[in-house]
Amino acid sequence: MIALSIRQPWAWFIVRPDLTDTALRAAALARGEIKIVENRMRRTRYRGRMLVHASKGCTRAEYAAALQFAKERCGFTGELPPLEQLERGGVVGAVTLVDCVESHPSPWFIGHESGGLGLVLRDARPLPFFPCRGQLSLFEVRLSPDLARLAT
Repeated sequence: MIALSIRQPWAWFIVRPDLTDTALRAAALARGEIKIVENRMRRTRYRGRMLVHASKGCTRAEYAAALQFAKERCGFTGELPPLEQLERGGVVGAVTLVDCVESHPSPWFIGHESGGLGLVLRDARPLPFFPCRGQLSLFEVRLSPDLARLAT
């Protein structure tokens, strides 16, 4: 299955494993507390279901900056797990990539500030952690049949 490496805690904000209840997830999505746009510098033609791979790297400064961004710009009011508890170096969820845009109304989109693009995401869901090596750009990950079923 296709995967995209995303640094923590951005991957966490996409899959939001803390929101297991459907109604709570829908409410958080309506409030803008789930990241629905992944900012990138390169366009992709891929559309469809893909895995969210959490990169290994994340400094305390990156973690603090991401949390501040989520609170101040996106209205995040929840609790972000401590940096040490965020899963890294493997698949943490699945999402559907529906578009690649140059502008988007979501506060998560910063392409207009950086000259980048936004990958528009839908139907994110957490998955049991599956350790694997990440790569730049989209890449293929072989999953067990059970995990692949959960991802679709």
